[in-house]
Amino acid sequence: MSKIGSQDILYYIDAILKYSNYGKAAKSLYISQPYLTQVIKRVESQLNCELITRNKLPYRLTEQGKIYYQYLTSLENNYAKLLREISDVSDIDKTVIKIGVLPSLGTYLLPLFLPDFLGMNPNCRIELTEVLPEKSERLTQNNELDFWIGQNSRNISPNLNSVNWGRHRYRAVIPRCCDLYQKDVAIIPEGSIDISKILCQRLVLTSKGSAIRKQIDQLLNVYKVEPIIIMESTEINTILKLATGNLGLTIIPESVYVKECPSDYNIYPIPIDELSLDYFIAYHNERTLTSMDNDLINAFLTHGQNQFDIGD
Repeated sequence: MSKIGSQDILYYIDAILKYSNYGKAAKSLYISQPYLTQVIKRVESQLNCELITRNKLPYRLTEQGKIYYQYLTSLENNYAKLLREISDVSDIDKTVIKIGVLPSLGTYLLPLFLPDFLGMNPNCRIELTEVLPEKSERLTQNNELDFWIGQNSRNISPNLNSVNWGRHRYRAVIPRCCDLYQKDVAIIPEGSIDISKILCQRLVLTSKGSAIRKQIDQLLNVYKVEPIIIMESTEINTILKLATGNLGLTIIPESVYVKECPSDYNIYPIPIDELSLDYFIAYHNERTLTSMDNDLINAFLTHGQNQFDIGD
């Protein structure tokens, strides 16, 4: 087998498939094209098969290439597992708490309470799993995660316990391209726009599977609106940037900071009785909470309630 590391070969194959061009792939990898070509040909020679189809665009893995790619991936996964196990042994005196969270949600929730919690518990190590809510929920149910941080606790599985911050508002960001836009108005008064009219605008939304999207889809169904969805993203900051950039209207939690800019867009606080969310931390109902677990939950609640005094 090639002496080139499996991770390097994975990078090489990924780059070739991405660009469908050896020259561009080599440039992105900061290596020469002849070297890249030589490495792939050497591996193909050793395996006595073609890994990548080059006779048409875009480049694709051959059936043999798929098997080899899976093999390399399994090597990397096993190596990563080995490092984690060694780390766990090295940190034998540390308690590991595994937390699942949506990346965009973790961006603004975790900094509110984790630093203080870890300051009080220096013997704790946090392992984050940043995935969609459905996966975090499943992993928590299977005891593969200790805690799951999310939003809208009323929708979670009954075999999970949760504590939350209470109800919080959403806001609509209404750019100039929308007929609801009001010139030179920073914040449109709450309750002055019918929610069905908001749903009928050109929309920029979070992807299917996110808690926000589930609520919006429910509203679309209730009001029987066929949405005009211009773009979707898993990142809430991306949809915010697209909305403020005049692509379409978006709906975001009030906890996400939006700078007022009435010449480009309005901010409309949606009445809490029409659309609301809560932030929660959940755990399996058979889990026996330790003092460290309780510290984590209390830090989450304390810092959350201090940060957002909304909807009371």
